[in-house]
Amino acid sequence: MARFDLRGMGVALITPFKADKSIDYDALAKLIEYQIKSGADYLVVLGTTAETPALSSTEKADVKRFVADRVADRVPLVIGCGGNNTAAVVEEVKSIDTNDFGAVLSVVPYYNKPSQEGIYQHYSAIAKASPLPIILYNVPGRTGVNMTAETTLRLAAEHPNIIGIKEASGNISQMDDIIKHKRPDFLVISGDDGITFPLITLGAAGVISVIGNAFPKEFSRMVRLALDGEYDAARTIHHRFTDLFSLLFVDGNPAGVKCLLHAMGFIENELRLPLVPTRITTYEKIRQVLDSLN
Repeated sequence: MARFDLRGMGVALITPFKADKSIDYDALAKLIEYQIKSGADYLVVLGTTAETPALSSTEKADVKRFVADRVADRVPLVIGCGGNNTAAVVEEVKSIDTNDFGAVLSVVPYYNKPSQEGIYQHYSAIAKASPLPIILYNVPGRTGVNMTAETTLRLAAEHPNIIGIKEASGNISQMDDIIKHKRPDFLVISGDDGITFPLITLGAAGVISVIGNAFPKEFSRMVRLALDGEYDAARTIHHRFTDLFSLLFVDGNPAGVKCLLHAMGFIENELRLPLVPTRITTYEKIRQVLDSLN
């Protein structure tokens, strides 16, 4: 069982960089405080949005320590831990400090395109080794393979410490199938800001959000209203952000949200290769939407 309730809005934290591409810990500290004071229910550290593949092992260890120290148990923390080498993920999971983190978010293996049985065996190995509860992460647009509802439900049925899934397949029918047939305590969490509202109406538990980096107060309120069945009020907030949902991903993630945070004065607009900042045209459109929201 999870040590904390994963219902609500988790935020997939970015990693801010300085102009010289080093990690901007001052900016990261400000973002953490902004999230906590604005109502984020939990934070996800070193997920995809954090540009984790471009961080060294030393940097990842430093970020984990820094975030845990700054948060100081004020909100729960989820740690990203995934890859396409099952043995390496198993060893990494075993080493996680369980005093700092309450759950593991682990992505479907990418690039090598395993079969559904391979995905099942991968997660089974992690579940058997992990000292923490596990959240599956299905994002076929990035990994190159979709984890089917059948595989998700099989894993949930056979491993009690697999407590939920961050679903970013974009397939509402697949997500609804999981919600319909899952065990009662298994949580389906939206991995796509733009469909979070409709997915909650189907029975999802919330979202692990990208836009929450910039608008934690507003987006967490939308999530809570939807979870409480106040759909009209939640829909109003959802519609305020529909233009941003697509703009934030038109040039890739986290380029869009970093552009937005830069326009808001939080960070430098810096990414590490192979990622680059948004195009100027996208930046200007994001600024226009931001101005309309203020």
